[in-house]
Amino acid sequence: QVQLVESGGGLVQAGGSLRLSCAASGRTFSSYAMGWFRQAPGKEREFVAHISRSGISTYYADSVKGRFTISRDNARNTVYLQMNSLKPEDTAVYYCAATTVSGWTKTTPYDYWGQGTQVTVSS
Repeated sequence: QVQLVESGGGLVQAGGSLRLSCAASGRTFSSYAMGWFRQAPGKEREFVAHISRSGISTYYADSVKGRFTISRDNARNTVYLQMNSLKPEDTAVYYCAATTVSGWTKTTPYDYWGQGTQVTVSS
């Protein structure tokens, strides 16, 4: 089992940047591929980004492609989400998640979730 704790959220003006972190504890971090998701008020949770166990492969939602970058440091048991050129529509609670499934598709199941961190982008 793995425990996930997100941090780095906050209030930022449109056009600004934030870096989210997700620290993992428990089983070997490098055994898990990792994802970031977000949920805005009144909306369903949506996929943001995914990174493979090694960090070589990454996938992004079209809405964040070119603005967000997912990365990981397996030595630090941490996955990051660098968010640049933030827009008000990026406002949401952001969650990291872990999966033992190799490869990625839109239906990849994630086994473990963090508690989330709030990101608010003002216009």
